[in-house]
Amino acid sequence: MTHFALILCGALLCNSIPHVTAGLQGTPFPTPFAKPRGIGNSSPFVNFLWGAFNAIVGVLLLARWPVTVGANLHFLCLMTGVLLSGGYASIHFGKVLRGRTGRRRREGCNAGTLSWASITATDEHQDPTR
Repeated sequence: MTHFALILCGALLCNSIPHVTAGLQGTPFPTPFAKPRGIGNSSPFVNFLWGAFNAIVGVLLLARWPVTVGANLHFLCLMTGVLLSGGYASIHFGKVLRGRTGRRRREGCNAGTLSWASITATDEHQDPTR
């Protein structure tokens, strides 16, 4: 049970980072509550709450089963959870974001995005010194 709890703890702590970050930046980001689940965006506030929930549960698990950093089985379990969660999230959300970028390019719009390309592509934002 301890090893499973520490793997879950690592996964929850890792998963809290992008959601809390998106919430604090005011950026929509996918959550399990979005439609379609894990692909559609949730509001920044929902992201913050989801990230905070993940962090609280992860910290509670860590308080119940403390870990010493170093070459030991408990730390290996914690880091396994971090690596599995982070690896999965990076692959999944990379595909989600690539899909959105491809769809916007096919539709010929930049709706809902603010990037250097979208700023420089509009006449109202052109540098008058050019």
